[in-house]
Amino acid sequence: MEPRTPVVLLIDPANSGNGREYRTAIRDLGFRVVSLSAGPSSAKAPVDPDEQVVRADDVDDAVRRVRESGLDPHAVVPADGMSVHLADEIAARLGLPGNDPALSAARRNKAAMRLRAEAAGVRVPEFRLVHSLDDIAEAAHDIGFPVIVKQTMGSGSYGVQVVGDPAGLDEATKALAVDKSDRPVTEWLVERYVRGCEYAVNFYSADGEHRMVDAWEYRQPDDRDYDFPLWDIVQIGADHPDHGPVERFVEQVLDAFGVRWGPSHIEVKCEGDDVHLIELAARFSGGPAVPLWGRHSDVKPFHEAVECFLGRRPLVIGGDHAFRSVLGSVVVRNDVGPGTLVAVHGMDEFTALPGVADVLVEFEPGDRVPVTNHNMCIPVSASVHGPDRATVFGVIAAARAAVRLEIDFDAADTGGHG
Repeated sequence: MEPRTPVVLLIDPANSGNGREYRTAIRDLGFRVVSLSAGPSSAKAPVDPDEQVVRADDVDDAVRRVRESGLDPHAVVPADGMSVHLADEIAARLGLPGNDPALSAARRNKAAMRLRAEAAGVRVPEFRLVHSLDDIAEAAHDIGFPVIVKQTMGSGSYGVQVVGDPAGLDEATKALAVDKSDRPVTEWLVERYVRGCEYAVNFYSADGEHRMVDAWEYRQPDDRDYDFPLWDIVQIGADHPDHGPVERFVEQVLDAFGVRWGPSHIEVKCEGDDVHLIELAARFSGGPAVPLWGRHSDVKPFHEAVECFLGRRPLVIGGDHAFRSVLGSVVVRNDVGPGTLVAVHGMDEFTALPGVADVLVEFEPGDRVPVTNHNMCIPVSASVHGPDRATVFGVIAAARAAVRLEIDFDAADTGGHG
């Protein structure tokens, strides 16, 4: 009998921009790719027409089809954040490396995340879980203002709103009644708003051994309370006073949430000496970090993630990441009010700036532009890099000076100012 070809099961690659990168990494490591879909979210055709596809209705069906197919799976790799829980379940059933499926809900649902954190002794802001819009006010008064109210299954800052005082409750509850697909929401998290520095932290894990790749500081234009964190985002170095405490805290978080294999992205806030868990995801960052690692360090993001899911200890765990630049990002927001985009001025100067790359423009003239309050409505953004933080801050300042949004604002939303 001929030996079976070793394969890696790649979950929902057509639904993710990471699918192509993962395919390349899997093949480079000597495995054949099998595209596995396990539910209605996986309806798209695979990007590679020569790739073997296993289509299933759910996890049970997926495991049965894989076993009956005669495939020799060595790893289960989630191509995006939406397929992480499927990969965990399938890997567990097949006896392959993966993260604890019993804690999968706690890694996705904000309420389950808070409850797990409390049970495991991980610091989170004081919170209440409510199941009625009417109960948000009572919870907010009980905790004390300011609070931040979150839809428990929102992502990318969608369905999140800071409420600074009782007068803001009515507007907040109206905005949080439905999700981004206009479906009614049935539960919300109301929690104490933590003032302090916020960081996005990226790790890899292999058999429960954790290694931080980097941490990015979220910087705002002023000291007002905020619910959308993206403005200027810049890496911090090992000499930053928050680097060590954040690293140690996140290692505790990963252990508490059953993350043993693969990449993870965690958001924390530092309030004095206390670090608080804000969000956790057992996946890559959705921002510019991952492609920038490949250009400005020795990290091979997708290859090393696949190595983790194969049950190996990749170089990223024990090696020197060798960053050759400080990395960052600049986000040009619309903070004034909704309106119609007339023009984006200064783009030629913006894109020509040394250290600017990956420029994204979300809207075209004539498009309706909402207030920027979640990741999917950012007018202009770009990644930046430089030899040190001072240079990166200079690039960001030059970028902001170059770009101007011309918007015909709705008079009712801006007090008549255009």
